[in-house]
Amino acid sequence: MPKSFIQTFLNNYMTASIIAIVALLLGISIGSQSIPFSSIWDTLSHHLFHTPMDVPATISQIIIAIRVPRVVLAFLIGASLALAGVAFQGLLKNVLADPYTIGVSSGAAVGAVLVFFFQLHLSFLGRFTLPIVSIMCALVTLLFVLLFARLAERNMGIETIVLIGIIMNAFFGSVISLMVALSGEELRQVISWLMGSVAMRGWSYVSLFVPFFIIGSLGLFTHIRELNAFSFGERTAANIGVHVLRKKLWILLSASLLTGAAVAVSGTIGFVGLVIPHMTRLICGANHQKLLPLSFLYGGTFLVLADVVARTIVSPRELPIGVITSFIGAPLFAILLFKSLKRKTGSV
Repeated sequence: MPKSFIQTFLNNYMTASIIAIVALLLGISIGSQSIPFSSIWDTLSHHLFHTPMDVPATISQIIIAIRVPRVVLAFLIGASLALAGVAFQGLLKNVLADPYTIGVSSGAAVGAVLVFFFQLHLSFLGRFTLPIVSIMCALVTLLFVLLFARLAERNMGIETIVLIGIIMNAFFGSVISLMVALSGEELRQVISWLMGSVAMRGWSYVSLFVPFFIIGSLGLFTHIRELNAFSFGERTAANIGVHVLRKKLWILLSASLLTGAAVAVSGTIGFVGLVIPHMTRLICGANHQKLLPLSFLYGGTFLVLADVVARTIVSPRELPIGVITSFIGAPLFAILLFKSLKRKTGSV
């Protein structure tokens, strides 16, 4: 392997990792109560390695019980949406695709709004009624999309899946609008959740999200070769020995699981799965062997920093994180898209 390739490879990962670590520290440090990095290190060392701690108990409690789980959850959700975005863009051969393309996030949102609207509380799920119902609705939506695509076209072409996803998005959007229009006291809660947030989730939500995150991430990382093949089209993938239908299903299921779980836990957060893969592709190219892990790091970093902005820009009030990602993501994506198109026209 050429030395220059190894050097570039290491530089990309080191840069992304350093940026991610700095973002995580800032996420823990910045807030209504500013916490020095030394106190963060002291507290984490005490809880991880049982070293002596010289930090007030209240500060330690803020770090461990509030800031760390919030930052960890934001990072994992950002990473999940970015990974799902890479998968959908690679599979659909379209850099404008994102985790919401096939309607899975809308399905998860409908599940959450149903919980709020009907005040559902399943005793065997307890406070996890909301996320579990959302995840189940997301998976049911995926099954419907795949079933309809199979009925419409035996080999489930990419265009067919996208079109059915658009139809599902439109339908679920209407359902959500109807329930919002009919909502009473729960209207504010529904609107707040739809705009996205990672506030006050705690370790219980982190532990709920992690299993879905691990399964979905492994499902994508074990299909890097297939994602590279799909980038050149289904015919090319089949010619090099890829079982197109089976692998397409696995990739769709993994990406949808990541999206559904993220939406269930944090609400709808847009542009992460659209902007981050596109930005990362400009940095490292279209090879999914580098694109997936770097998108993981940059996606998590982006959402952590967006959350920092959301809770500080109009302090002491806190903005929904989905608003911040849209404000940042929309112009950033426009710039990246403009540069990409400029490069293509310049190379012709």
